[in-house]
Amino acid sequence: MDWGTELWDQYDIIEKHTQSGLELVEKYVKFVKERTEIEQNYAKQLRNLSKKYNLKRSSKDEPECRFSSYQSFLDILNEMNDYAGQRELIAENMMMSICIDLTKYLQELKQERKTYLMEAKKAQQSLESTYKQLDSSKKRFEREWREAERAAQYAEKTDQDINATKADVEKAKQQAHMRAHVAEECKNDYAAQLQKYNKEQNQFYFSDMPLIFNKLQDLDERRVRKLAQGYILFSDTEKHVMPIIGKCLEGITKAGTNVNERNDSMVVIEQNKSGFERPGDVEFEDYSQGINRASSDSSLGTPKGPMDLLGKNKSKNFWLFSKRSKKFTPERITPTVTEDFTHLPPEQRRKRLQQKLDEICKELQKEVDQSEALGKMKDVYEKNPQMGDPASLASQISQTSQNIERLRGELNKYETWLAEAGGRGDTVRYKTHTFNNNGAHDGLSPDGAQSDESTPDPSQAIYAEFDDDFEDEELTAPIGKCTAMYNFPGASEGTISMQEGEVLAVVEEDKGDGWTRVRRSNGDEGYIPTSYVTICLNK
Repeated sequence: MDWGTELWDQYDIIEKHTQSGLELVEKYVKFVKERTEIEQNYAKQLRNLSKKYNLKRSSKDEPECRFSSYQSFLDILNEMNDYAGQRELIAENMMMSICIDLTKYLQELKQERKTYLMEAKKAQQSLESTYKQLDSSKKRFEREWREAERAAQYAEKTDQDINATKADVEKAKQQAHMRAHVAEECKNDYAAQLQKYNKEQNQFYFSDMPLIFNKLQDLDERRVRKLAQGYILFSDTEKHVMPIIGKCLEGITKAGTNVNERNDSMVVIEQNKSGFERPGDVEFEDYSQGINRASSDSSLGTPKGPMDLLGKNKSKNFWLFSKRSKKFTPERITPTVTEDFTHLPPEQRRKRLQQKLDEICKELQKEVDQSEALGKMKDVYEKNPQMGDPASLASQISQTSQNIERLRGELNKYETWLAEAGGRGDTVRYKTHTFNNNGAHDGLSPDGAQSDESTPDPSQAIYAEFDDDFEDEELTAPIGKCTAMYNFPGASEGTISMQEGEVLAVVEEDKGDGWTRVRRSNGDEGYIPTSYVTICLNK
């Protein structure tokens, strides 16, 4: 069944129905746009919330950050940030695949409908014009036929009139004959116009209008089919990111299961254990033997109080609960912070000394690596003067050597203090290099003795290695790697496409906006959604 057959006389209904269908598409597009605005606002609020409660960079070294409950809370904030990114992706995909696509399709339908309605009006106007011509010829035929009848009656009356002359009778007959001839021509014209109108009317109702109505029916059905696809996309767009949203929620669940209350308690102990011994019993002071107290060496002599039991920490209050008196007392004076951390309890002092040692070792290793690089560079300059002047590196080599000596001194100093505090002094071993007069670098052990490792003679391999290093410095060094969990088209400007399972180099971390900058092995760079990959940063 089609509109051209069943609704041949319902032009107004069809026009109204097709217009209503287009208005429904417009209404749905507006609905989806408002939905995308809600998603974008929701994502923005989630990001702001995550940023508000996330620890600042300066506070990430606070003692509380070592607790599993704090780390899990940070994980939850990161997952919420990724979740917000997925809500933004939903809004972006809905806008691209539904709003923009439907709006473009709607304009095409409007133009097509307008063309069909213009064709219908044109056919209607043509039929009306033909009908006017038919009506005009009909009226003319009616008028001329009456005139011919009157002329015939007059000629007959004149012929019967005995008083009429032969000329009058002849004239009347000629007039009647002429009128009859004109009436006959009008009759033939009327018949021709009637045949023409009937033919056009048949063409109009059985061919032209049914064809136009069927085209409008096809247009309307395509409109309904496209709208149905938009309805499905409304759901599929969100279904597409549900696996990633599920991973975000799983991450939040995992953050909860990672909380270990026992370990948190051990961290509290590790961070705050003083290392002091508990105070012993207070000795009895017998005032009844006050006469002999000055010369007595017995146990009833001057007792050792809590301050004596605490040894060198006499200035510390031995009470478990400090008295919050506002009155100024010597005990309330903040102890002076010293370089060897003697102001701290023994246990905390050992930990701070060990931490300081680790920091010095890392800094020393950095200087050693720089010294080695300068040595290689100097070797290359000496063998290839066009690359640079070896003398230009003298100041850097000298400064690096001074830094190494300074750090060695600090390392020995803190190792001595740690030994005094009862620590083991476990530090990271490092390899240093010194320079001879020719600029070659010699491997030394931490104590300055010659190491077993001998430095290979510089060759073209060193030049090639330096050249590779020089080329790498032109690009930002990667800070880690990431593996794609999902496909990403990278259609937007500044993004890069990736396939599931593809390994990329991480160039820049996510700064809170849900995007990570990566690089392929061929040098292509761009941004990808952080939640689409698993990231492993270099330590």
